[in-house]
Amino acid sequence: MGDGVGAGALTFLLKEVKDVVIWYKDLIGGAEIEFQLLCDELRLMKAFLAGAADKYKKDELFRELERQIREVVYDVEDTIAGCLAAVKARNSISRHLDVSPAREVKSLREHKVKPMFDKLKIDFAALETAQGGIMDEPRIKVKKDQSIRQDKVVGFEYEEQTIIGYLLDRKEELDVISIIGMPGLGKTTLAWKIYQNESISSQFPIRIWIHVSQRFNSRDVFLTILRRFSNQDMSILSDEDLIQTVRKCLEKETFMLVLDDVWSVDDWKVIQSVLSDNNGNGKVLITSREEFVGTRANVRRKPHKLRFLNETESWELLQLEVFGNLEDCPEELKGIGANIASQCDGVPLTIVVLGGILVEQSEKKRPKGVVKTEWNKVSKNVNPFLQGDKEKRILDVVKLSYDRLPDELRECFVYMGVFPEEHEIPTWTLTRLWIAEGFLQPKEGKSLEQIAEENLDDLISRNLLMVDRINPIGEVKVCQVHDMIRLFCKYKAMEQNMFQEIKTSKGVLDPPVSEVQKFHRLCFHSDLSKFLHAKPKGSHVRSFLCFYKEPVNLDPKYISTIPEAFNLLRVLDSQSIKFHEFPTRVTKLIHLRYITLYVDLLDVLPESLSLLWNLQTLVVETKSRSITMKANIWKMYRLRHVKTKAGIVLDEKWKGEAGENLQTMNRLSPESCTKEMCRRASNLKTLGIRGNLVTLFRAMSMENLGRLERLKLLNDLPYESAFDQDRLNNLPQPTCFPPYLKRLTLSNTSLNWKHMSVLAKIDTLEVLKLKDNAFTGVSWSAVGSGFRNLQSLLIINADLVVWDASHNHFPSLGCLVLKSCLKLQEIPIVLANNLEILEIERLRKSAVDSAKRIEAKKAQAQEQRKGKWMAQFKLSIGHGCEQSTNRVIGPKI
Repeated sequence: MGDGVGAGALTFLLKEVKDVVIWYKDLIGGAEIEFQLLCDELRLMKAFLAGAADKYKKDELFRELERQIREVVYDVEDTIAGCLAAVKARNSISRHLDVSPAREVKSLREHKVKPMFDKLKIDFAALETAQGGIMDEPRIKVKKDQSIRQDKVVGFEYEEQTIIGYLLDRKEELDVISIIGMPGLGKTTLAWKIYQNESISSQFPIRIWIHVSQRFNSRDVFLTILRRFSNQDMSILSDEDLIQTVRKCLEKETFMLVLDDVWSVDDWKVIQSVLSDNNGNGKVLITSREEFVGTRANVRRKPHKLRFLNETESWELLQLEVFGNLEDCPEELKGIGANIASQCDGVPLTIVVLGGILVEQSEKKRPKGVVKTEWNKVSKNVNPFLQGDKEKRILDVVKLSYDRLPDELRECFVYMGVFPEEHEIPTWTLTRLWIAEGFLQPKEGKSLEQIAEENLDDLISRNLLMVDRINPIGEVKVCQVHDMIRLFCKYKAMEQNMFQEIKTSKGVLDPPVSEVQKFHRLCFHSDLSKFLHAKPKGSHVRSFLCFYKEPVNLDPKYISTIPEAFNLLRVLDSQSIKFHEFPTRVTKLIHLRYITLYVDLLDVLPESLSLLWNLQTLVVETKSRSITMKANIWKMYRLRHVKTKAGIVLDEKWKGEAGENLQTMNRLSPESCTKEMCRRASNLKTLGIRGNLVTLFRAMSMENLGRLERLKLLNDLPYESAFDQDRLNNLPQPTCFPPYLKRLTLSNTSLNWKHMSVLAKIDTLEVLKLKDNAFTGVSWSAVGSGFRNLQSLLIINADLVVWDASHNHFPSLGCLVLKSCLKLQEIPIVLANNLEILEIERLRKSAVDSAKRIEAKKAQAQEQRKGKWMAQFKLSIGHGCEQSTNRVIGPKI
């Protein structure tokens, strides 16, 4: 079973205490013995709790004990962090403060840790008497292929054809169609299927997808519409000018506008104000959980009320969730499975969540009798939820899934509630936040990043996280949380005091600022300035998370409020808040592990950044082309990830060996990518370089980067030298690249296609992305052997005309993406051998025809291999193909 949540918190605290002894010797002088005694006591408590977790059922009493342990852990962490901050302040201002680390730690041991340990022993003795030492049954975690999750839709055929019929029916005036139904029925899924339908895309050259949500913002809606018509920044327009501009754009155009999740008639009326009733070429498709919204949107047509699945469809969907098809369910499970499906009242979300529970019991290696017993247990546990309204029942089913989560996944799952509705959550960001928050327990032989990725895959396989976007080789890049699952996470977070959303209710902050003291994490989806104006204080707050749809400017007078009011912060995610300059006061937050900042024009990262000794992840959003790093990153021992789009210029004067922990440096300036840098940061896994790559290519030597897997090279010349003769003429030899390089991106390098022969010799290469004239010229002859292990090739914005390839080239190529290659005549037919995915956008008709020939060839091969397994081929033809000017705005998948 592994450590429980309480034992996991103790594991994290133990590591923190050990790190204090290692990294803060100058601050804890004389307290080493007390810290060692504290470690010993925490280790004993952890062992006791882990043993109890394996022995007893985890009932409410057990969970309450874990909650109390977590609170003690928080108290200990706060006390130690506050003590270190006070000692640091005393040293820096050279005056006496009555702070004694030895005395503080001793007090912690005597008044917090020891009493908690004594209470544990007494309570578990009582628990043993009550339960009789009943053992929990072992659980086996089973991975599920997340690709199965993408196209499983059951029961929408009639609805889809009906609504498409409405949309294709010509009218004299604007037509509005509504889909209504309770959460979890699949309104958005159906609307998105229709949005992608080929007949719809050919009929409507302008299609716009907008998620409205409960937090309606008319400016966001109107700006999204305008992005379809113009690349200019329209955010500077006044509200009235914005409305008039949108109205003019939509007045005569043939368009389809999807408004997903409209909550109120008032919201609809605001959007309706920019729509011309006289434009019969316009169609609007609305989804809403409120019937009166659909009724008011079109009084001439009743809303299409989405039906529940029947028992046959419910059973089909459950089989697809668990097995991926309708053929593999063992005979002995069919009756039980059909019974489980029948209990779901035809709600797809309920079926999907239950499928996530059942899949972990369906591993083929397990005895059939064991699997059957587990399915029977699920069937019996679903029955109690038959009473009550369906929305409550969905939450109860989510709870059933939550109760079966391994302990190490629970905090990661509940944490998903901090994000707003329909928020696109980058998986890179999510996993780094999990690490910074201390949710992950170390495992021998695995990095914290690997553990986080495993947790992410596990939550996806249990259908508790939705895949929103994947890259061509199947990695999840962006995920989302269903509204009902998010609601459950918020309820659970309130129970555990994990986080609190700060919002405004009738003009008043909710909860009031006076209650901030008791919360550990604060999240903001709006109202930040109002909150800071109230001068909050939160000595227990560890995380400050801001998630606005669009970045907002923060009044400079509030910049100092955050570090002053929340001095023990570990996480400051403020990427959606614009600072007018680098907020130097944040460098006083010496406990920070994760920080994101948005500064429009940033020239320097100051030396004081070095004071953030605990920093693991630094993310800086800026429009600057380069940034000078004056901080000494070679002394920041915990720093693992530096991420920005600007090229960072390192200060050569700094020395140190802390770079061994760096995993991500994105991006670096070419002049800073030296042999010495490669030696210091030899464990880098991802490296991005931006600037004049001539500097890099002349002396590139990355053989010391033996762990580097991803390399991104952006040639970005200063404006004053953009037309100089100093051009890239050659690529470095293959031996100059990292020895185990898997992914390479080249942008704006303007190399001749003949130099592709250099990259073709990098046998470890699996993904190659060529962007914005990475290679230029009329023809590319890819003949002979090369790119032996390349799985994915992406080419965007190239002037290539003729592309020749041989059977020996790209023997492993499974995915090809071509966008904005307007001169390309044909895609080589020989590439069809192994291709599984072909995506094209903005290609001329002859190139599109060649893509269809590849599709036909793959279909013929599929037919010839009847009965033998062969991967399905998928051709995606996007906007700008076959003379179409169609541009799609909507959810990215």
